Amino acid sequence: MSPTQDKLSRREHILQALAQMLETHPGQRITTAALAKEVGVSEAALYRHFPSKARMFEGLIGFIEETLFSRIQRITHSEISGIRQCEQLLTLLLAFIDKNPGMARILTGDALAGETDRLRIQVNQLFERLETELRQILRNTELKEGIRSQIPAGACANLMLATAEGRILQFVRSEFKRRPTEHWPEQWARLAEGLFRPRLTE
Repeated sequence: MSPTQDKLSRREHILQALAQMLETHPGQRITTAALAKEVGVSEAALYRHFPSKARMFEGLIGFIEETLFSRIQRITHSEISGIRQCEQLLTLLLAFIDKNPGMARILTGDALAGETDRLRIQVNQLFERLETELRQILRNTELKEGIRSQIPAGACANLMLATAEGRILQFVRSEFKRRPTEHWPEQWARLAEGLFRPRLTE
């Protein structure tokens, strides 16, 4: 293994350990000392790979973004209906969190208490991107399929995302006992029924 590969794998190991500690220590602030012990290195060794703990969190947020938006791009470029695209986007978000509980603490800001403001800004921007994707799907749905939401596209996108965010928050608050995907298919069906209607003919 080359030095570059070794450095990359150690960085990944550190990020995986941080994500695991966020999951196994709900409600607790993760210190670099505890993280170094979990990884099996000194704190100085941690800082050789990341200049600060904030950069470690940035690495995890970057992983969330890359994972979600690469898959969202496939959803929005598919031939399925717009309403189904909205469902798949939200289900992707909830399923990702279900499988990665530590990431839920980052998205709710629970793990970022006392950290630099730029991390919270980065998370806010992630959610803004998700809302923008939903809003664009809704606009395309009206243009291509003649189906529009009962309320303006922006308000509808915000409501759908807020529903998913609420599920993530419950997951964190329950210390990962109340899964974000629990009852989601039934809830989405009811939400979609209330939000969409065929466009009236002129």
